[in-house]
Amino acid sequence: MPSPLVTAAGHTLSADIAVPEHERVLRFYARVLTTGESPLWRDDLMNNHGVPIIGLGARTEDHEALPLQWMPHIQVADVAASVREAVGLGGKALMYGKDDDGNAQWAVLQDPNGAAFGIIPIVPADALPPVDENAAAGMGHIAWLDLTVGDAEGTRDFYRRVVGWSVEDVGMSDGEGVYADYNMLGATGQPAASVCHARGANADLPVTWLIYLPVGDLAESLERVPAEGGQVMKTATGDDGSLSFAVIRDPVGAALALV
Repeated sequence: MPSPLVTAAGHTLSADIAVPEHERVLRFYARVLTTGESPLWRDDLMNNHGVPIIGLGARTEDHEALPLQWMPHIQVADVAASVREAVGLGGKALMYGKDDDGNAQWAVLQDPNGAAFGIIPIVPADALPPVDENAAAGMGHIAWLDLTVGDAEGTRDFYRRVVGWSVEDVGMSDGEGVYADYNMLGATGQPAASVCHARGANADLPVTWLIYLPVGDLAESLERVPAEGGQVMKTATGDDGSLSFAVIRDPVGAALALV
């Protein structure tokens, strides 16, 4: 099985957030993510191979412009060009990092819906630590990424221009009829994220990029969520009745999904 860490435009390697009550929130994630007989995450929130996939920082004055959301770091071909596109399309540049020569290194952007995300240059494959492909399915990583909004078509087009994603329609239906959500495809042609309409099963989801983190035992993780001060917002089951994923909020209100 190939590594889930894809170094190509449009693909997400990591995500981070800066939170108040840092010690409390760190305990929440350390407890909620480290379930099962062979946990996929360590107590320090690195994955079980020691790779820093998610980062949890203490919120300071430097983070005042950032919403309290998990922000995926999406690789793009040209950071500066993506920033210009985002601002031109009604988004905002919340933070912007440059090197000593003034070259764009990274940025934190906010789309017109208020969802925040980071953009970074494409990471060279040899910059990542080696991962045993036989163990790839059992490692902590960002398994999926999706965003649910009222204006899915406009949001689809925003990210198509800012990130460089191409689009694949996904047929959907609800009580009001049929419609399409959108798989956003990275440079490899593989689905990298999805943009969804706020209707049907997704009607009540927050307008934020949801990172999906795999855990060793989903049922055990969901028992720990309220015990550690969080909230289970939504659960979904497969055809066999077993839990397939859940959307949760952490103790300071940031939303994410567990699978």
